[in-house]
Amino acid sequence: MNSKTPTPLFLWLLLLSCLYASDLTGQNTQTITGIVKDKISGESLPYATIGLKGTNNGTSTNTDGYFTLFNVPSDGVLIVSYLGYQTAQITLTPQTVKTQLVIQLNPDYNELKEVVVTDKKDQFLKVSENISQISISPAQIATLPSLGEKDIFRSMQLLPGVSGTNETSAGLFVRGGTPDQNLVLLDGFTVYQVDHFYGFFSAFNSNAIKDIQLYKGGFDAQFGGRLSSVMELTGKSGNTQKVGVEGGVSLLSANATIEVPLLKDKASLLIAGRRSYTDILKSNLFQNIFDLVANAEETPEESGFVKVDNEPSFYFYDFNAKLSFKPTSKDMIALSYYSGEDNLDNSRKVSIVLPSLDIIFDTRDFSNWGNQGTSLKWARQWNSRFYTNTVVAYSRYFSNRDRETDIIIDRADTTSTTITIGTLEDNQLQDVTARIDNEWLISAQHRIEFGLQATYNDIAYDYSLNDTVPILQRDGIGLLTAAYVQDQWKVTPQFTLNFGVRGSHFDVTNQYYLEPRASASFQLNKRIKLKAAWGQYYQFMNRIVREDISQGSRDFWLLADNQDNPVSNSVHYIAGVSYETPLFLFDVEVYHKDMTGLTEFTLRLTPTSETINTDNLFFGGTGYAQGVEFLLQKKTGIYSGWIGYTLSRVRYNFPGISAKEYPALHDQTHELKIINSLKLGQWTFAATWLYATGKPYTAPVGSYNVDLLDGTSNDYLNISAKNAIRLPAYHRLDFSVTFKFNLTDKTKANAGISVFNLYNQKNIWYKEFDIIDNEVIETDINYLGFTPNLFFNLKF
Repeated sequence: MNSKTPTPLFLWLLLLSCLYASDLTGQNTQTITGIVKDKISGESLPYATIGLKGTNNGTSTNTDGYFTLFNVPSDGVLIVSYLGYQTAQITLTPQTVKTQLVIQLNPDYNELKEVVVTDKKDQFLKVSENISQISISPAQIATLPSLGEKDIFRSMQLLPGVSGTNETSAGLFVRGGTPDQNLVLLDGFTVYQVDHFYGFFSAFNSNAIKDIQLYKGGFDAQFGGRLSSVMELTGKSGNTQKVGVEGGVSLLSANATIEVPLLKDKASLLIAGRRSYTDILKSNLFQNIFDLVANAEETPEESGFVKVDNEPSFYFYDFNAKLSFKPTSKDMIALSYYSGEDNLDNSRKVSIVLPSLDIIFDTRDFSNWGNQGTSLKWARQWNSRFYTNTVVAYSRYFSNRDRETDIIIDRADTTSTTITIGTLEDNQLQDVTARIDNEWLISAQHRIEFGLQATYNDIAYDYSLNDTVPILQRDGIGLLTAAYVQDQWKVTPQFTLNFGVRGSHFDVTNQYYLEPRASASFQLNKRIKLKAAWGQYYQFMNRIVREDISQGSRDFWLLADNQDNPVSNSVHYIAGVSYETPLFLFDVEVYHKDMTGLTEFTLRLTPTSETINTDNLFFGGTGYAQGVEFLLQKKTGIYSGWIGYTLSRVRYNFPGISAKEYPALHDQTHELKIINSLKLGQWTFAATWLYATGKPYTAPVGSYNVDLLDGTSNDYLNISAKNAIRLPAYHRLDFSVTFKFNLTDKTKANAGISVFNLYNQKNIWYKEFDIIDNEVIETDINYLGFTPNLFFNLKF
């Protein structure tokens, strides 16, 4: 969309409503302000909910824990809740409403002065008042079954609308989108590499994360640059009261976190690190995962192949640091840093022994990939009605692979020949972003949010043969500037409208892009809420998947241009209804998403110097995704959990690939997830079961042989229509047991076992095909089978 797109009528109505808005506060009510904190650590709690008991009047804290609530009687009662904390009930007095409230919530269920505990909110997730927004508790996910680590992204995959069957990708496939279509933010900077170990683990240490917000669609004008979803992570600031240390170990890695108060109640430092020790000690868990991702199965001896010296050296690490300073009660300054990296040495030798010669394949294969990011933030609560958050951020993504093979041929006549072939692949991305976000509470009816953002990207990709013959080389520099404004209009206590628009300019295309967005919610009665959303979204960079059946698939980031990698666009249509009681939640959402400007890479094999053709390396296409999601949640109690079901379809239309539309590779019609947690004293038992219909694939449906004039012959395949065949259904049961205990009065510990794929289901990842004697031979490549993991954690 360019600047010629007409502005919708409702935007003009929005401006008029802002101009004539008035505060309807009565004479007997007050406007109160405050901040919500963790009582133990002193950390502010973002997105906590504050409501006036017995009314529909409520609000939530911003990213720094501040809130303002209008029309509050001086003797009113506040209900304050936050995921993973006790819900508190606070009775106001004429004296307290005149000062800034400091509300402290306790995660350890101890009584607080002036606070009445109403229940224990030890639930895993919370559906927001906003459509398609869900909060996840970083503390609670530790008890869920996991492959090797407490995993934020794997926990997100247990939600309806998020695919949960991608064992080799911790990235999120949200409502038919791909992982690169998700905006992932950590303390304001963008994270481009979200996983470790080829996708088996997310790149985030949950011990360093305070809050997780997932917007599955229809997100506000504040966010831009992605088609599908937003995942906003807020890092822990550190304990401002006392020194805290915690650490843990599993069969794959060890981690440690330290929190140090620099100035009590004002400044703190948090440092968290995690590293695998797989380059030192190779557990069965590591070997099973590596064999799967590298397809490094032993070759049968009768084939004449003997594999030697194939001991991969691999490790990953991530590091978080955050320095927080609160110079006044109204200001917050924070410096955040993150670094994560994977390193793999998969060098190996393979020998072929034949009667007349010996052939040795000596391969040197080095890869490393990762992400670094840092942000400097200054936020200020100017008064009870105006808040500003300013962030300057830098992010860097890198991925490179250097693969070279010497083919040594030793003949019986003692002559020898050496042939060297190799590929070099390097992808570098830099992101420098500055943004300012403002929140203006004009009245009890209107909350205006507006801001500016500028992002500078420098992306380079180099894919070459033997370090000298280029296959694909792209360098792109782009500046994206944007401005947005939106109004949350509380038309009545039951009816809320949110209108907004985001305008962007991308200097590479020299075009303007207008993104109007709107959402609405209506509280039909105490328990039933109706909701809907619509919006336009653009994406200015894409992560292209390069499928390579000979050397393993890779992917790379490219900046959008006016040629074969266009700016992508999507339009979201969402509607839903929820029914909620104190113990249960039933939520249903229907969505439809149209997508244009999609890109696919054409190469499927690494070419030789004779077969390189750099023309038409990309296919362009369109697509759509639609579906319905159901969530039934038991929120609290000894037994808690949820059932999620998604009925969906994702279709692509790429004329260069197929004359007809076809299912996307990640299309799955049905997906059912059952999550269970049972707490018995110090024991927690958890089980998750997933079922999904098979993913589509393209397969040979027959073969034939053609005799050539020189007396030789070639085998050929008849191929099915694109993604016309489905894999068998996927299902898996995971189970975990966690035991919590105290080593001393000040030292807490937990230990347990987590089992992935408890009943050892042979789920198929993909299929390989070979032609032998004019017959197509099909081989199933399976995901992981029964895989146990042990863990132990300490907290001082």
